[in-house]
Amino acid sequence: MTATHTQPLEQRERRRARGGPVRDVVGLMLLPLPLVAAVATMSFAGGGTRRWFGRGESQRADAQAAKDAAAAAFYELDTAQRDLRITIETITAVDSSPRARQAAQDYEDFGRRIDEVSQAYITAVDSHDLDRDDLDGGAAARARADLTRAKDELNRVKGELDRFAQGLAPLLQTAETQLAQLAPAVERARQALMAASDALDTVRAQGLRADELAARLAALGPELTKLNQGAGQHGVQETIRRADDVQRKAGEIRAEAERLPARAAEIDKRLVSLRTRAQAITTRAGKVEPILSELRRRYSAACWQDLQHVPERAAQSVEQAEVKLREAQQARDEQHWADATSRLATVRALLDSTDEAVSAAGDRLQRLDAVSFDRQKEVDRTRFAIRDAQRLAMAGRSTPDPRHAQPLDDAVARLDRAVAGLEGRHPDWWHFLTETEAVRQTAARVVQDIREGRGGGTGTGTGTGTGTGTGG
Repeated sequence: MTATHTQPLEQRERRRARGGPVRDVVGLMLLPLPLVAAVATMSFAGGGTRRWFGRGESQRADAQAAKDAAAAAFYELDTAQRDLRITIETITAVDSSPRARQAAQDYEDFGRRIDEVSQAYITAVDSHDLDRDDLDGGAAARARADLTRAKDELNRVKGELDRFAQGLAPLLQTAETQLAQLAPAVERARQALMAASDALDTVRAQGLRADELAARLAALGPELTKLNQGAGQHGVQETIRRADDVQRKAGEIRAEAERLPARAAEIDKRLVSLRTRAQAITTRAGKVEPILSELRRRYSAACWQDLQHVPERAAQSVEQAEVKLREAQQARDEQHWADATSRLATVRALLDSTDEAVSAAGDRLQRLDAVSFDRQKEVDRTRFAIRDAQRLAMAGRSTPDPRHAQPLDDAVARLDRAVAGLEGRHPDWWHFLTETEAVRQTAARVVQDIREGRGGGTGTGTGTGTGTGTGG
């Protein structure tokens, strides 16, 4: 018998035990197939082999379960941290408020705590090799304790992280709302620019250059470049603001381009109309001199001396208007629409003032003839206005308010003086007319003050106050 066979059975069993399950399996694989079947039968029948799943293996399994649970906790914490980082990046991309900055700082603090518990978990995993053949029960128990402690720390930090993430919900909702507005805002800006460009192409096809509009559209090019660079470079709020601004300006360009044909037609129409009006005023101005001659013949100098320069001034104004008309026509031909519109407005103002001055001469003669023929009509009209105001001032009162009574008393006295001033051989009828008009204006102001003081009421039993108008 060899030395091996003479060794005590106990020593051989310890050697077999130290070989472990792996070595037992390898040994079985080397046996002839019939013998393997026999050994297997003996093993399941309780014949002379070691128990694979005793107390040591149970402790190893518990440690492995603790390791798996810690790995799951580590994965969940890592996932939660990644999700929270996306949340923080979303918030800080939109919101620069102190609350948002504090949230970012708190996230950084969480990151350091996560690093600490993650490192503790990795250390626990690296410190225990649960696949060792010679892992004893004590080592397995220590591994289980360390891994369970690492898992509990990972879960604790994840719970705090979840609560922190829940507190960020209002900030995140606001940020997501703005982010949801970003892409549509940029797209609207692009569409507005395209529509403006198409509108310019359309008017150019009609022979209108629209150079000023084209320059304004070209000026939006750098803004479009910044929009294309995105919110990552310029910020969400700034990008949305820029997109809205581009959309607004492009919309204005498009609208003006679409109105340009009608604007050109309107300028052409106004050129014709104002030329015709200038010619008509020139004709009417030629009739002012005969009117002035009649005024000089029949009335005192005070009634007409402010009109004696009307013919000369009318001729000068019409000449200036014709110069501006030629300038407006040139601006129209060169398609400088703003310049043409501005010059036409100047022409209209000149013709308006000239028309008023020319009309004043004929109106003056007509009014003087009417009042010199029947002064009482003007007096009655003015007294009615005063009485109307007096009735309103006394409505619901035993005595009038001094603020109203005094101006009305003064108006009565002023009318009496105007009437008395008509005595004499050559009365100043124009002074009389201006005085009666001033008296009616005073009465009208009193009526307005009373009604405003009474909350806009129309008064009671005092008439409508229409007789207080200035009239002719």
